[in-house]
Order: sequence, then C-alpha cells, then structure tokens
Amino acid sequence: MNAEDVVDKMNSLFPEPKCELKYNSIYELLVAVILSAQCTDKRVNIVTNELFKNFNTPYKMIKLSVEELEKKIHSCGFYHNKAKNILAMSSDLIERFGGEVPNNKDDLQTLAGVGRKTANVVYSEGFNGDAIAVDTHVLRVSNRLGFVKTDNPLICEKELMKIFDKKDWSRLHLQFVLFGRYVCKSQNPNCAKCLFQKDCLYYKEKANTI
Repeated sequence: MNAEDVVDKMNSLFPEPKCELKYNSIYELLVAVILSAQCTDKRVNIVTNELFKNFNTPYKMIKLSVEELEKKIHSCGFYHNKAKNILAMSSDLIERFGGEVPNNKDDLQTLAGVGRKTANVVYSEGFNGDAIAVDTHVLRVSNRLGFVKTDNPLICEKELMKIFDKKDWSRLHLQFVLFGRYVCKSQNPNCAKCLFQKDCLYYKEKANTI
C-alpha cells in the first residue's frame, strides 16, 4: 500500500487527531499514560479527574502511600504495580530531574513504569517530538493493512518508521489509534465504511470465508 495514500486517507478521516487522555501538565500526561496500560482512556480520565485534584505533581504524589494510591486507581486494573511505579517514578523525577519530566526518550525510559511505548507517547504528545508509539490499536491496524506481519511492537514501530516520513509519525500514531479504536476494531470492525477496504488483508481474508 502506498504510504502517501494512507497519510491522505488518515488525514481525511482524522484531520486533527488528539490524544483522548485528559491532562494539564506533562507530569499528568505521564501518570495517565502509565494508568492507561490495559485500560481504556475513558476509565483513566474518570480516575485522574479525581486523582489530579490533589495529587497533580510528583511532590504531592509521593505523599501518598502505595495502599492509598491503589485505592484511588483501583478501577484502572493492575493497580498494585501501577501504584508502585507511579510513586517510584515520582521520586525519581524529584531526585534526578528536579521534579520535571525529562524531554527525551532515553531518560524517560529510565523511569519506573515507563517502557518504550509510554516514552514515545509522552515525547510525542508532551514535547511535540517525532515518534510512533505502538499500542494494541496501532499493531492491529499495521498488520491488517499489510505494513507489518508481527506481534512485536518494537518491530512494528521500526517498520513504520521506515515506511512513513518522520514528519508524519506523531500524527499517524494518533490517527492509527483512533482508527483502530472506532473503525478497525478488534471485534466487529466497521469494514463496510472503511476507506482501506480494497487493501486490507483482514477484509480480503474475511471476504474469502463468506
């Protein structure tokens, strides 16, 4: 599939793609992205709407015990590890970075609970950097459209970086997420209204089984 054609179609579908996590600072964004693992943005926003009223900086966050933070983020799932990581990450920010979230992917990935995907999201969204963060949506869409044939997010990221211009990475990441969330869903994708129907490997396989 032609990369420029994909960019054009994604731009027509999502002309101004935006991260659906709600935040008012890069620290809030970082916490929200950590909470979003295996959890919907909608649920994270409900939780952070309350959490950030009183604990929206690393200095305020570390006043909480693990148990206290667990209760506040319980509905996001995996709350024990997320609570430990958020508190460890907050302490790290204070001790190593003066309470500020670092503006590069290498330093971000040294923080507790921050893997490559999280670092890419924060770097792209928070610092307007060029990056492709591969979550389940991006991975699914990339495989279905034939850009990759892998379940490995890192391989997928590197392949997409080769295929698309650097200037398009961050926008495409958001567009792929939204496309996967609302059109190319894991279950019952809306193939009938998909602009990529004729090029989609998933649709071709599906059509052949009917």
